[in-house]
Amino acid sequence: MKVLAINGSPRKNGNTAQLLQEVLAPLQTAGWETELVQLGGKKIQGCRGCGKCAELKNGRCVFDNDLLNELLEKMLAADAMILGTPCYFTDMTAELKALVDRAGYVAYVNGGLFQGKIGAAVVAAARAGATHAYDSINHMFLMSKMLVPGSTYWNLGYGHAEGDVQQDSFALDNMRQLGRAIDWLGKAVAPHMASYPAV
Repeated sequence: MKVLAINGSPRKNGNTAQLLQEVLAPLQTAGWETELVQLGGKKIQGCRGCGKCAELKNGRCVFDNDLLNELLEKMLAADAMILGTPCYFTDMTAELKALVDRAGYVAYVNGGLFQGKIGAAVVAAARAGATHAYDSINHMFLMSKMLVPGSTYWNLGYGHAEGDVQQDSFALDNMRQLGRAIDWLGKAVAPHMASYPAV
C-alpha cells in the first residue's frame, strides 16, 4: 500500500515535516510504501475557476506549467494521503490551499477520483488557529468521500522555531498513533474497495 505525505511548509525540515515523519514512521514499519513531497516554497498557482477540468474530464488541470498535475498523479496512485501545513493566519499555506482547491476540484468533477482513499491533516502551529487549518484540509477529504481516521487528539503540534515540536511529546505520540490508525484502516478497507459506492 502507498501513502503520500505532502509538506505545505516552505521549511523543508521544519516542524510540519517533522510531524509528518512521525506519522510515516509506523507506516514504514508496517510495510507501506511512503513518500514525503515538499510543496511549500515551490511554484503552484491558485485555481482560476475556468471549468476546463469539468469540461474535458481527463483527470487533469488544463494548466500544466506547475506542480499540480504531477502531484495529482501521486495523490491518485496513493491509498492514503497526509496533508501537512504550518498555521498561517489561522489557515493552511497558500501553496497547500492551491493544491487542495485544484486537485480537489479535478477529482470531484471527474467522478470522485479520491473517494475511498484515506486522508489525514497535520498542522504545526506556534500558538493558535491550528484547528481552523486542520478543519480546512478535512473539508476537502470529507466532500471527496474519503475516509478520515481518528487519533488520540486533533493532529496538531506546537512550536515556533524549527525543531520546537520535538518538545511536544503529546503531539509526537498522537502522530505515531495516527500512523497506526492509517495502517489499520487501510488494511481493513482494502478488500472492499471494489464495492465502494459510486458518486
